[in-house]
Amino acid sequence: MSARGMLDASTVEGMIEITERLTDLLADQARAFERHRPQDAAATMSKVAQLTGLYRAGSARMQALPAAAMASPLASRQRLIRATEAFEAVLERQTRAIAASKTVTEGLVRAIAEAIAARRASNAGYGPGVARKVPATAITLDRQA
Repeated sequence: MSARGMLDASTVEGMIEITERLTDLLADQARAFERHRPQDAAATMSKVAQLTGLYRAGSARMQALPAAAMASPLASRQRLIRATEAFEAVLERQTRAIAASKTVTEGLVRAIAEAIAARRASNAGYGPGVARKVPATAITLDRQA
């Protein structure tokens, strides 16, 4: 960290720290989604967004100035490679966990909407003197989330 308390994405060591912290947060979020507790993942969204911005900026800088990264000690570059590999693995895990959570959530919403529609349809009266109720469903279903 620099003197101002911000992570320094302009150095290999700074990128290692950012990557490791981001990896830890994403792993925590993946675990939250796997436990069906997305609200736990939501608690760290702002920190993930901040670190993602730093990671993106640092990656762009390293791509634009590869000589600066190559000037770092070999051990640091190797640590960055390992940290990046771990980050990519956790990112894949989080992607799978979010997709599974989305599927479960969509299924629940669809089941609730169908149950409400079925209940309203079964309560509809018929015969002389019975006003016909128009079913109104408060839940709108859309195939895209």
